[in-house]
Amino acid sequence: MLGEYPIKGRGAAEISASVEQAVTAGELQPGQLLPPMRELAERLGVNPNTVAAAYRVLRERGVIETHGRRGSRVRPKPATSGREYIRVEVPEGVRDVANGNPDPALLPRLAPAFAEAAAYGDREPVLYGDAEIEPELARLARADLDADGVPDGPVAVTSGALDGIERVLAAHLKPGDTVAVEDPGWGSVLDLVPALGLRVHPVGLDDDGPLVDDVRAALEAGARALIVTCRAQNPTGAAVGATRARALRAVLREHPETLLIEDDHGHRIVDLPVHPLAGATRHWAFVRSAAKAYGPDLRLAVLTGDEVTLGRVRGRQRLGPGWISRITQRAVVRLWADGAVDASEVAAAYGRRRDALVGALADRGITGHGRSGMNVWIPVPDETGAVARLLHAGWAVAPGARFRMKSPPGIRVTVSSLTEADMVPLADAIAAAVGPVPGRRYV
Repeated sequence: MLGEYPIKGRGAAEISASVEQAVTAGELQPGQLLPPMRELAERLGVNPNTVAAAYRVLRERGVIETHGRRGSRVRPKPATSGREYIRVEVPEGVRDVANGNPDPALLPRLAPAFAEAAAYGDREPVLYGDAEIEPELARLARADLDADGVPDGPVAVTSGALDGIERVLAAHLKPGDTVAVEDPGWGSVLDLVPALGLRVHPVGLDDDGPLVDDVRAALEAGARALIVTCRAQNPTGAAVGATRARALRAVLREHPETLLIEDDHGHRIVDLPVHPLAGATRHWAFVRSAAKAYGPDLRLAVLTGDEVTLGRVRGRQRLGPGWISRITQRAVVRLWADGAVDASEVAAAYGRRRDALVGALADRGITGHGRSGMNVWIPVPDETGAVARLLHAGWAVAPGARFRMKSPPGIRVTVSSLTEADMVPLADAIAAAVGPVPGRRYV
């Protein structure tokens, strides 16, 4: 069951640390079955309650998952180790369309903005006790949010969208609470939720976003929070349309105590309008990251929400990092105010690439999904085989296992590095690797 690795320890802390260390080192693999609690207790000469306590700690840390009589296993994406083990190693000469990165040619030059921000900082240094948020960034962000119909609320700055999501979840939920998440969805969120000791309730989606009946079922089953991607959903490209938004708001109003988190990381790279759900529940948060439009290394996101949620987030942030560098904030202000990114141009560039690939696939009987953003999601009958055959053909795609819980197999192709000349050979390779797959939704 455990190969050559022995679990050690006399107390719950020692036992859980032994398992966690083995997972981190790769000696216990994702999906590997752990011994039944009584069996392990006998082997270690301890009380079964001690092992039960150790397993509980491991569940709360997102290392293992338990399925009743089927026992406890190492999670498919254990929080104690890097999630990138579910990826394709890209050999020399193979095109990488798996990485999820934006097109560097569409990113702005950062040096002038940071030079100006640093020079301002030299003249007026930010010191302890100064405001955490650059006033002009708050003003520009709030103006954009107002224009998009996001309800009024205070503004915070976090180190990227995932940092904002984590802080909001931690502000309201406790270990054991359930969070409804998109399936397929952003792999980092699928890992983050259990790492916080929270339970995941998968919600299916189509090109218009989360399915209304699935959201209703999740909330009626007791989910205390819902995370929704507004546009450029990763990995499917889904975008919440006006009709779907109205239906989702109606469901949320039936469950006003639900914590709603909306992720609009597609801001400034998507030309579809945003249809916020915020305001349908008592507690909500709306986050916008700068990573896709200005570069992944620009670790900054703007967060707004209701007074209670933002008050908790900002209060806890003061006790940790304190604030996000005001130099970075000023650089974003410069990029934002100067129009360093032409949103319509970037959206059109990604749109042409997505449409070209989806069209080429359709000509070959393959269904691809990519309504917005920089990715195309392709349902496949055999995910592992498709990834391997495409790699042999010279294309590294992202395996759907990085993004799925209960939804059917698929592969993700990032179009940002593709040219018009790439579409036919890539579509041919995908068709040869997977064969025609009838159109279907993701669940």
